[in-house]
Amino acid sequence: MLKIPCVLMRGGTSKGPVILASDLPANVEERDAVLLGLMGAGHELEIDGIGGGSPQTSKVAIVSPSQHPDADVDYLFVQVMVNERRVDTTPNCGNMLCAVGPFAIEKGLVSATCPVTTVRIRNLNTGTLVDAEVQTPDGRVTYEGDTHIDGVPGTAAPLGLTFLNSAGCKTGKLLPTGNVIDRIDEVEVTCIDMAMPMMLIDAAQLGKTGYEKPAELEADRAFMARLEHLRRQAGRAMGLGDVADKVIPKPVLLSKPQAGGTISVRYFMPHACHRSLAITGSIGISTATRIENSVAHRVIAGQPKMPYTNIIDIEHPGGKISVSLTNDSHEIEKTRAAVIRTCRKLFEGVVCVPDAVIPAVI
Repeated sequence: MLKIPCVLMRGGTSKGPVILASDLPANVEERDAVLLGLMGAGHELEIDGIGGGSPQTSKVAIVSPSQHPDADVDYLFVQVMVNERRVDTTPNCGNMLCAVGPFAIEKGLVSATCPVTTVRIRNLNTGTLVDAEVQTPDGRVTYEGDTHIDGVPGTAAPLGLTFLNSAGCKTGKLLPTGNVIDRIDEVEVTCIDMAMPMMLIDAAQLGKTGYEKPAELEADRAFMARLEHLRRQAGRAMGLGDVADKVIPKPVLLSKPQAGGTISVRYFMPHACHRSLAITGSIGISTATRIENSVAHRVIAGQPKMPYTNIIDIEHPGGKISVSLTNDSHEIEKTRAAVIRTCRKLFEGVVCVPDAVIPAVI
């Protein structure tokens, strides 16, 4: 029985084990085999592992000291498929990112300062640099506080994330196709790569209101098949090649807000609708509202004129997330986005992986 030290953490609205890279095999194939066995991938409930049976709870964060001159630690995100024996390391995950700073401090990778410690994180999936502001009164991480985020019960200590260089994280371009609007099968979309490659669609173009519950959208098999067909074509147009076995680009339905926000969204991961919203998704969506004639810009057009603000409030199935946009130049690519999230340590110890699941490691 292989025993892997890990800390199970809730990061934002996601959950998964956070593991030191040094506690996993260096060989990528062996590492992935360990993670598949550890999470119980290949079963809808992940009953034989610690995965939660949902894309939001079947995630792993791997952390190590960084050799990059501008970063403290490196973070590799691994999306473990629930029903398949497969992992995907192409995207970043901003929710699990919330757990990286506290984990790094508690593992001694970063020295704490009082009352707040800023941890500079390099995401290895995308090369994005992120500053995480962790509450460390008395020089120790605290998870308790009065901050509430939609999609999570109760309150916890606030954790600030500032994305520093998110434009073109996977394709090298904010607008990978070179167009603000692309037409795919007569559907107008905006393909954007800002923290996460996404295909943005006005929900009405696919016969939806954009206010449906996630389960309702997932139950419409014809709609889901059409969305996947559009996503694969968008992936090729964005230079990502055949994305059939990748979780990027993410398809997103947009609609006008219903609860006083800026815009309403339904975000897909990509074959299940997120019960709230990915942090990386919120960065790209909020930026898109600032791009003239994009699908997002068109959706919010015509609303009652509000005073200009750098805060974009995005409504999602679990509530709302606010993104603060700043830019010291006239180039949209240099936009910085900040969000306030929370995280919590759930348990720490070792997780056991049967030898038979990973024969290549033994």
